[in-house]
Amino acid sequence: MAYDVIVIGSGPGGYVAAIRASQLGFKTAVVERENLGGICLNWGCIPTKALLKSAQVMEYIQHSKDYGVTVGDAKADFPAVIKRSRGAADKMSKGVQFLMKKNKIDVIMGNAKLKAKGQVEVTDKDGKAAVHEAKHIILATGARARELPNLKFDGKTVIGYREAMNLPTQPKSMIVVGSGAIGVEFAYFYASMGTKVTIVEFMPRIVPVEDEDISKELEKIYKKKGIDVMTNASVEAVEATKSGVKAKVKTATGEISLEADVVLSAVGITANIENIGLETLGVKTDKGKVLVDQYYQTNVPGVYAIGDIVPGQALAHVASKEGIICVEAFAYNEKKYNHKPTPINYNNVPGCTYCSPEIASVGYTEKQAKEAGYEVKVGKFPFSASGKAVGAGATEGFVKVIFDAKYGEWLGTHMIGMNVTEAIVQTVTARTLETTYQEVLNSIHPHPTMSESVKDAIEVAYGEAIHL
Repeated sequence: MAYDVIVIGSGPGGYVAAIRASQLGFKTAVVERENLGGICLNWGCIPTKALLKSAQVMEYIQHSKDYGVTVGDAKADFPAVIKRSRGAADKMSKGVQFLMKKNKIDVIMGNAKLKAKGQVEVTDKDGKAAVHEAKHIILATGARARELPNLKFDGKTVIGYREAMNLPTQPKSMIVVGSGAIGVEFAYFYASMGTKVTIVEFMPRIVPVEDEDISKELEKIYKKKGIDVMTNASVEAVEATKSGVKAKVKTATGEISLEADVVLSAVGITANIENIGLETLGVKTDKGKVLVDQYYQTNVPGVYAIGDIVPGQALAHVASKEGIICVEAFAYNEKKYNHKPTPINYNNVPGCTYCSPEIASVGYTEKQAKEAGYEVKVGKFPFSASGKAVGAGATEGFVKVIFDAKYGEWLGTHMIGMNVTEAIVQTVTARTLETTYQEVLNSIHPHPTMSESVKDAIEVAYGEAIHL
């Protein structure tokens, strides 16, 4: 078959790129080896949020007396929780199937490989290969859980995120190695369900990519929830026991031994760039990533790459935007689209972590801003002073804003609290528009809301605090 565009991979980068290509008049196909929607819809973003909601409901019930409501003892039906999560994933995957049909996009199931210039070879589950042609080939093959040499996945004693969201029975105890978004989200889920959780983090603080104040706050909250947190520590070796697993952990003060039912390795991801024919066409890579320009063109004309396999934040919303920009760029060059797309500003990409309380951030941390040479104004507003948060019984956390003292540029925002992932977009939009602090303060914020705490934090930064 001959197409204008073939997209390899149907995750949030791939399927979005395919839809945009079809909208712009390109005959388009998507190649997928497993499930439409990729990791995000099937094993990541969506099913994990279903799990986390079950954990939140459990917490509400456990603290119902705080709201004047008396209920009986709550017990987690673990298989039912998992089943609900898988149902959410299945529904979203079917939604992508609908979108493919709606946009007249051909779906080709199988393993794809670059065969030659303008050619993709797809091998189906029966081993039958077929070659398809396209002027534009977009690589959107995503990533998988990173596997450490001393933490090999066996699906039983050492597991990755896939197994963690599909365990047949709930473990009584778990060691979570790594405290990035995946690690802290699963730590919260399992701890809320009643599993004894220990986090082992190699860096000096958990969620190490976040602002230091966020890290300190989450560690304090997690310890209060009964989660053990070990920083400056690493799991050196793991051995199976009759009852589970024994982990040898290296700490700043010496080596200790931890026992648990299972170890969850959450130490990041590895891009899926093997066995897709990059070498055949000479597509350049560096440090496990495909090299591209600002419009996602590789060094090989007609071959593009987006999402987790290129440098930049490995986030679903980033992959989606990269896919749209990629397609609009070559459509513009072929006069099928009237606007040259604006490249992504990777310093204005919001990051969200859906543990409880949630974390949301964008732009510079305070430390990064100072290292970049800025003189900063910092404002911090605690949710304990927010009327909406007090009424909701969600007073943990704060909003922290960072501004350039000289010109008033909004350098960054960092939040930890209930539903803060819904509020971070205000900063993203304001920074895109180069809004000043005065313009934000002149914009009336609804009261009572959690989001008005952003305004309150800005008032603190400029010495105009009303509610603190």
